[in-house]
Amino acid sequence: MAGGIVPVLLGSCISRVLGWGLLLWSIEEPPVPSGTVLPVYSESKLDQVWEVGIPEAYRSAFSKTDDTVKIPFSKLEFMKNKKAAEKQAASFAQFARIYGETLQDGLPIRDAPDNGAKRVYRLRQGELIKVLSLVEGTPALSNTGDPLPGQWYQVLTEDGNRGYCFSYRLRLFEHAGGPLQIVHETSEAEDPDLEKVLSQTWSPESYGTMIALKKIDLEELSRQWCFVPAQEKGVAHIYLPTLDKTFFYTTIRAEGDRSWRFEGAPLQMGLRSDTTLEVQFTEDGSALQTLLFVALPSAVEDIIRQETARQDQLFRNIYTLGPVFRSDNYGTLSFAAEGRFSWIGYERLIPWVIPPTAQGSGTLSMGLFLTPDLQNEYDGAFSLSLEGSNGPEEVIHFLYTLETRGFRIEYVPKANLEGVTVTRRAGSPMVIYFSKAAS
Repeated sequence: MAGGIVPVLLGSCISRVLGWGLLLWSIEEPPVPSGTVLPVYSESKLDQVWEVGIPEAYRSAFSKTDDTVKIPFSKLEFMKNKKAAEKQAASFAQFARIYGETLQDGLPIRDAPDNGAKRVYRLRQGELIKVLSLVEGTPALSNTGDPLPGQWYQVLTEDGNRGYCFSYRLRLFEHAGGPLQIVHETSEAEDPDLEKVLSQTWSPESYGTMIALKKIDLEELSRQWCFVPAQEKGVAHIYLPTLDKTFFYTTIRAEGDRSWRFEGAPLQMGLRSDTTLEVQFTEDGSALQTLLFVALPSAVEDIIRQETARQDQLFRNIYTLGPVFRSDNYGTLSFAAEGRFSWIGYERLIPWVIPPTAQGSGTLSMGLFLTPDLQNEYDGAFSLSLEGSNGPEEVIHFLYTLETRGFRIEYVPKANLEGVTVTRRAGSPMVIYFSKAAS
C-alpha cells in the first residue's frame, strides 16, 4: 500500500478526539482525496504516524469494520480544532487535488523559491509529488540567461520531503483519491488543430497591431505578455499587464469545430483564424471574459532585435552628424556612443520644457513614431530621460530634422503623444536649432 498508510481494525468507535487534520496526500484504501478534513485520535512519535478516522462517505467503499487508518506525520497537517482545519482546507482547496510528475531526472527541490537556494531533495524522473501551494519566487533562467516559463510551487514528496520546485519540468495533473497513477491523455495528439495551437506562442492582439502598423513599443514587447495553453501539461497561464492568472486542468477536450475546453478549469479557447485565438474564462463567479491572442509572423525576440537595430541606426545618424551640437540660446547638447547625452546651458527652457530638478544628463531613446503628415516634415522623434537631483527621471520628447550643418528639434508636449506615436505639433511650437560643433 503506497505512502505507508495502514488500516487499523478496531471494531468499535473511538470516542476521544485528539484534534483534526488536513489530509495533504490522498489515501488509496479507502480512496480519500487530499484536502479532506479528518478527526485525529492519537499519535505515535515512535512510528511518526497519526491515527485518523475514516469519513463515513469513504468507509463504505472500504469496510464498515475499519474505522481508522494510520497516516505519516508529513502527509497530514494537524490542528487542535475542527474549525481551524476547515479554514485551512478552504485555503488549500485550489491545490488539494493537484499532483506533479517529474519530467527530468535530478530535478531539485529547494529550501526557498530561488534557483540559488539550497537543494533539499533530488527528484527522479517520473517521481510523483504533491503540490501544496503556488508561491512568489525568483524566476528560473535557462542556460542562455532567459527566463523559463513556469511557476514556483511548495511541494511534498511521497516520503515526506517538503520544499520548493520550479514547474518548468513538471507535468501537473489532478487526482481525486484511490490508487495514485498517471493517466496520459491521447485526445490532444489526435487533434492536429490543437497540436498547432499548443505548439505556437500566442501574443496579445495589441502586439499584432503594433507589428502591422510598424510601430514597435520595445518596452511593451520586451515584457512578452502571452497566453500559454500548456505551460506544463495540466497548467495554462495568461500573462497580461492587468492579469496574471493560472488555470489547472486535467485535459483539453474538443468542443465544436476548432474550439476546446480545459477540463477542471473555467477556461475555453477557439481559433477564429489560423493566426487568431479567442480565449474565454470566468473568474470568481464573474461574467465570461473574452481575450484575443495572435500568432506573430516572427518570434518576439527577432522582432525586438530588428526594432533595436532600426533605432540604433537612427541614433547613429544623429551621433555621426555631431556628436556635439551648440545653440546660441539653449546651450550645448552632446551625445555619447552608448546612447547617453549631456546638456548644459539650457536654463531658458526651465521650467516650461525642462524641470528645475534636472541634472542635464541621461539617456536617449529613439522609440517614437510619427503620423504620416508629420513624416513629411520631420526625420523622426526622440525622448530624453533626464536624471533628477531628487526623485525619478523626467522624460521629455522632441521632433527632429537633420540638416547639413546641424539639426533642428521641436518640443512635443506629452498630451500630443498616443502611446509611442507623436500625433501633432504643439499649438505654439518651441523650435531650437543646433549647429554641429567644430571638431
